[in-house]
Amino acid sequence: MRVVGLLSGTSVDAVDAAVVDAELADGGEVLHLRRVGETTVPFDEDLRRRVLDALPTGASAPRGEADTRALCLLDADLGRAFAAAARRTVERVAGGHADLLVSHGQTVHHEVADGRVLATLQLGQPAELAEATGLPVVADLRTRDVAAGGQGAPLVSMLDHLVLAGADAPVAALNLGGIANLTVVRPDGPTIAFDAGPANALLDAAMRAATEGGGDHDEGGRLTAAGRVDARLLGVLLDDPFLAAPPPKSTGKERYHAGYLDAALARAPVPRLEDRLATLADAVAAAVADHAARYGVRRVVASGGGVHNAGLVAALRRRLGDVGATWATTDDVGLPVDAKEAIAFALLGWLTWHGLPGTVASCTGAAGPRVLGSITPGAQPLRLPEPLPVLPSRVVVSPPAGTSGAGSDGPRTDRDRLPRAGTIPERAP
Repeated sequence: MRVVGLLSGTSVDAVDAAVVDAELADGGEVLHLRRVGETTVPFDEDLRRRVLDALPTGASAPRGEADTRALCLLDADLGRAFAAAARRTVERVAGGHADLLVSHGQTVHHEVADGRVLATLQLGQPAELAEATGLPVVADLRTRDVAAGGQGAPLVSMLDHLVLAGADAPVAALNLGGIANLTVVRPDGPTIAFDAGPANALLDAAMRAATEGGGDHDEGGRLTAAGRVDARLLGVLLDDPFLAAPPPKSTGKERYHAGYLDAALARAPVPRLEDRLATLADAVAAAVADHAARYGVRRVVASGGGVHNAGLVAALRRRLGDVGATWATTDDVGLPVDAKEAIAFALLGWLTWHGLPGTVASCTGAAGPRVLGSITPGAQPLRLPEPLPVLPSRVVVSPPAGTSGAGSDGPRTDRDRLPRAGTIPERAP
């Protein structure tokens, strides 16, 4: 079965897409995911601005009819953007053939109170994807876990759990997106997963504030690596109840936004941007290392945009070394650092299609594992296969045909050559 996974993260810069061919082996015990290719389709700048305007910033915002209208229009327009990305991915990466689309959409709110997730909202109308491509779509993947009392995050933990199965010592998968999340796979206990605190969210907020919106992130971590850690600001950042809370726990830009950073800097001013960034990076590293130490983690495999920040990686290597954990990236286990989450959502859609749960209850804190999402039919009547009796015990990811490496060397479309995803695609016949 050929599955396309799509998502947009907290940076809101593009739709990431991954195409995999999924096939069961060994009597259903092992699921092979062969990477066909990955691509990134940049957002139209106006659409990106509208998404960023909808995200929490720490400032009070008016509530009322204007907000509901804006969200309604944003849901439809994000759906069209994802539809354009899906259509182009199928045509250019998948050779014109796919069986299923899986769309995480764009998270615009994740409401947490006293450690409990009350609601989560991802926009990007799946009917637009089905209409544009003629393919069935699995979407709205987080809400079922939330309804079952779970955090609805981190959903990538199912992929981590199955790829890292069999480790002889605790190993953690670390994703460095806007938020740093960890999945800890243990040989002598259940797999657990949780958000460990902010990652790029505050680093990017610091860049935007210093450049008055002219810079979204520290390219390559050059400024971060050049800075010096300010002990007072570091203490303020680490004096955070969320960091000390036990899992399961999840968070987002509802907590870690520009207003949060402003409040921290008001308590501990740091004039130089480089020093602010270095301190924020060290706070991320300290929180990750502390969580790793709690569970005896001996190896960390990292993915996400944060692995391209040299200053952040240097801080993580140092802090993890202090607690006896080694550093690697998910390239080493066959998962490209920039495409891992898109591959994870392709897996979750495949599981839903076959009637299998997409969550590990010990990771999200739900009452039990649940089949995730809602299915929107494509151009043809919906015909689901007979549900599979058991979940595969292991996932093996292999590189695209004709490549030798397992990392990010597979086919990837050049961003600059792709039309932007904000344009409305032609309708499927």
